[in-house]
Amino acid sequence: MSKDRIGVAVIGAGMAGRSHAAGYAAARGVDGPAIPRVDLVAIGDVNEELGGAAAARFGYQRAEKSWEDIAAADDVDVVSVVVANHLHREMVEGLLAAGKHVLCEKPIAPGIEDAEAMVAAAEAATTETALGFTFRRSPSISAVRNLVADSGIGDPLHFNGHYWCDYGVDPNGPMSWRYKGPAGSGALSDIGSHLLDMSEYVCGPITSVRGAVLSTVVAERALPLRAAVGHAAAELSDVREPVENDDLVTFTASFAGGATGTFSASRVAHGHPNALGFELFATSGAATFDLERAGEFRVSDGSAPRGTAGYRTVLAGPEHPYLSGGLPMDFPGVGYGQNDLFVWQARAFLEQVAGVPAGAGLPRPATFADGLRNLRLIAAVVESARKGGAEVAVPGTPRKDQS
Repeated sequence: MSKDRIGVAVIGAGMAGRSHAAGYAAARGVDGPAIPRVDLVAIGDVNEELGGAAAARFGYQRAEKSWEDIAAADDVDVVSVVVANHLHREMVEGLLAAGKHVLCEKPIAPGIEDAEAMVAAAEAATTETALGFTFRRSPSISAVRNLVADSGIGDPLHFNGHYWCDYGVDPNGPMSWRYKGPAGSGALSDIGSHLLDMSEYVCGPITSVRGAVLSTVVAERALPLRAAVGHAAAELSDVREPVENDDLVTFTASFAGGATGTFSASRVAHGHPNALGFELFATSGAATFDLERAGEFRVSDGSAPRGTAGYRTVLAGPEHPYLSGGLPMDFPGVGYGQNDLFVWQARAFLEQVAGVPAGAGLPRPATFADGLRNLRLIAAVVESARKGGAEVAVPGTPRKDQS
């Protein structure tokens, strides 16, 4: 890689791929330590029309149909892999072997064996890797995390988290790769992976899960007549195929610090297009977050005078993570959205690639090892469901009395 420039490519021009593409474009305007010039080089997608449209929209120099062409390109240094989960391993290993820096979307892989191989490849590589758990970039979620770390509300007692979406609620929605795969590869993997990572980001490691129930509500779906993008509607064929994985999941968990967690993730939550949130109750206070009101969080900490006790709403501003220098108008009350999280994630990875020392810029992104751990959590939930709700320990996590 030249010291004067970083060439960027994104493989995948769907909904999440466009977010990565736009993130790199905007990351050049984030204030922070100096990094080389960022060149937007290529968008890769097997759908040439889709790839070309994304490249033109976000200012990339060209579109490529083959990920191998991106791996072989001398003008590409950094690659985001944003495709179906089962394609991650082959692409990531190939890109690392070609000397590229790789940011892979979550979940890291469809299963633990593939994830272990990807972690090993990352450890053996001379280039940088990272995983796309974008909600770690939320100023509001990070502010609550800091409250916990600084003992601002005491020790966590109960984390109640949900990720509710409605992209699967319509039985006439088209069949896609998201509805194929073994138990746990549906709502649990697609959106529950974010929820699990967020819970550990705020409250620390989970030691065990129990009471898991995986449910499929829509039994079959029609194949689309042509390629559908993201969760969009499409013209349907007469061919129907069974839905193989989970539409919703519920379970409870124990954290190493002693807290209890209650979780639900659903892709059939009517009226909730994208509702990630939590309530955190601690020994001397509480905090809540709701993605549908992303630019704020609520805190109760006992500091209010008698007669006015209760929750207060805090608007995320420059004194909270990511916002000072992270937005063109970094002023209290301006607000931010989920797309901004991809900008800060892209900037953090570019700083990592550029060799900015840890702590001198934005916090480092999640690692491949974090992605493997996330899959172990998902596997524990699936095993609990298979065993009728039995408690299942998460490998490698000590309990509070063992730490």
